[in-house]
Amino acid sequence: MVENQGKETRTCTAAERVRIARNPERPHITDFIEHLFTDFFEQKGDHLYEDDLSIYGGIARFRGVPVTVLGHRKGRTTEENVRFNFGMPRPEGYRKALRMMEEAEKFDRPIITFIDTPGAYPGKEAEEHGQGEAIARNLAAMSKYTVPVISVVTGEGNSGGALAIGVANRILMLENAVYSVLSPEGFASILWKDPSRHEEAAEVMKLTAQDLFHAGVADVVVSEPAGGAHKAPEALYRNLDKALSDCLTELRKLSPEELRKDRMEKYRRI
Repeated sequence: MVENQGKETRTCTAAERVRIARNPERPHITDFIEHLFTDFFEQKGDHLYEDDLSIYGGIARFRGVPVTVLGHRKGRTTEENVRFNFGMPRPEGYRKALRMMEEAEKFDRPIITFIDTPGAYPGKEAEEHGQGEAIARNLAAMSKYTVPVISVVTGEGNSGGALAIGVANRILMLENAVYSVLSPEGFASILWKDPSRHEEAAEVMKLTAQDLFHAGVADVVVSEPAGGAHKAPEALYRNLDKALSDCLTELRKLSPEELRKDRMEKYRRI
């Protein structure tokens, strides 16, 4: 099941992995959907306020199995990033994700999420629209689902903005992905009052896929080609396709109640 059990194919510092994780040329959720799924049908809007473009997803098939797939969406150009709010969802985005996941639970479809965000949008408007409540509602709902939930950290996964679609039975991380409570710059600013110490912070935070695999947080580390996923994405798609298939095959053997208990026990262990 494990493509790379935390074994590094080359020496790379935590700060270097952060830079690779943030590379705008890395595959994004639209690329993963195009290359790993078929029959994709996009679902839009939260049915309350508006369609937050920083969350993208819908119904698809993975190796013939109907699934719900969703995740954070970033852009590659400045214009795209502005349009997608740099992958930082507002409450509407998390409510949109929740709507898709609730439908998946109702119709017994596995849920696959792709995490790649600097964090939830911190603006005044987001707070006015209930950012904290929207994230909390997602955490509560995901913890109780009786369908398989798999989360893939593809780039950077920071704070509650990542966890809001990350309460999963299995957590997969790409080899150069990072997952943490906040960015290294934020960590250094809070702890040392000096954001320039972000490289030092990255080492202290133990946020790499390898660190988190050894800590029991990440279940699978998916190998990337030398230089990062953007150097040879087709190789990454093959590795990720197999890792997802292995996880989904394993989880579909569990009963609905076993899936719920498996997820709860995972987070109790963490």
